[in-house]
Amino acid sequence: MSRNRRGLALLVTVALALAGCTADPKPREAPRPTPAPGETPSVTPGPAGVGDPYFPTAGNSGYDVDRYILKVRYDPATDELRGTATVRATATSELALFHLDLAGLTVRRVTVDDAPARHARDGAELVVTPAAPVRVGSAFTVEVGYDGRPVPLRNETIGDGGWLHTADGAVALGQPESASTWFPVNDHPSDKAAYDFEITVPKGLVAVANGVPKGQRAASDGWTTWRWSEAAPMASYLSTVVIGKYRTSTGEHQGKPVFSAVASTLPRGAADGSVARTLEVADYLESVFGPYPFDAYGGVVVDEPRIRYALETQSRPVYSADFFRSGENTGVVAHELAHQWFGDSVSVARWEDIWLNEGLATYAEWLWAEHQGRDTAQAEFDKRYASSTDRIWQVPPGAPGVANLFSESVYERGGMTVHALRMTVGDDAFFRLVKTWAAEKRNGNATTAEFVSTAERVSGQQLDDFFAAWLHGTERPPPPTRR
Repeated sequence: MSRNRRGLALLVTVALALAGCTADPKPREAPRPTPAPGETPSVTPGPAGVGDPYFPTAGNSGYDVDRYILKVRYDPATDELRGTATVRATATSELALFHLDLAGLTVRRVTVDDAPARHARDGAELVVTPAAPVRVGSAFTVEVGYDGRPVPLRNETIGDGGWLHTADGAVALGQPESASTWFPVNDHPSDKAAYDFEITVPKGLVAVANGVPKGQRAASDGWTTWRWSEAAPMASYLSTVVIGKYRTSTGEHQGKPVFSAVASTLPRGAADGSVARTLEVADYLESVFGPYPFDAYGGVVVDEPRIRYALETQSRPVYSADFFRSGENTGVVAHELAHQWFGDSVSVARWEDIWLNEGLATYAEWLWAEHQGRDTAQAEFDKRYASSTDRIWQVPPGAPGVANLFSESVYERGGMTVHALRMTVGDDAFFRLVKTWAAEKRNGNATTAEFVSTAERVSGQQLDDFFAAWLHGTERPPPPTRR
């Protein structure tokens, strides 16, 4: 995520209420003993929540999702959404029942492996009881039919998250939660999955989602279905749908499709020009971080006053128009494209480690600026180190707390931490490190502890004291000496 540098949005802070986090974190499901030969294994519910210390009710335990197949029909005139979600998963526990995250909307039917299943609502949880328990290790398919008017998740700090009804369509966007406002989902980045989208909208509107464009089909009844597919595992908050009147551009780059869209309410100019440089920026970042991790390129610019940020939606970032009102801005493009490596391909296993996303993406902005002949990364570090407020140093980016999850410490001190690491280990080890990290953790999840271990292995240095000061200290560390 990028913060708006023009002052139209304050530093992003996440309130506990966004995830309903008013209770102590839920414990992870305790392991159960292996049954003796001939003994019937115990069958238990799959509990709500994956045990994330910051958002204990987010996501669900007991299964891993392999793929979502989402077919939705949306009418902006009535704000009515009708959908069928097919969820293909594997049970990691024996399941008498299990949960999916779904905020609002009315569930009409649920089947598990084609058999009708009982279902109930518990707040923003959809509780499914299959006709027969799902055994551990079994693949199973859930199909949910639902409809209604999507309700965004409210947050006074960053605005509404999730499905937003706009003047000419809708935008589904938000972090750390968004997906559950428009389809049933295991809504935590630790359970990544592939996605197929079929989005049906009135003729004349564009419907953009993640991944490879698979074409559009117009029907005689005045509706058009847009199809998209993201084959690489994707965290649920990175899924998006943008519906409305947009001017689109298409192409191909390195054998991969390019699809971008800019709100038609915006004059042609800075927004179009900035997004048009996506490929140039991506190619530069590829030279630093290693191969681009996805099968499509692009970007979407929305003109919606409730969206004052940019988000690294997988393969196709979404940008607020506010970033381009003063002219071309490729810095935000570099930030969101860097997230394709760090945040999207390599995703956090828990939200506490968000600095791994934002620190590396912030540093990518500095590298891009230097590549463009502007200030060097060293100059950017020096400027921020000298002018930073006490608040940055009082909030440790390695454990910022929920209230500071998207604070300046996570972004700016996170970026300074990355540069300080480069100075400590030297350029050769540093650039080998970022490529190694992107390659070894590709399509997976990661923690700060794993990053520290990788940095020590690649550099051959013991770095506990360095990371303790820069990630977990509450005072300004002394500036490192370049190796």
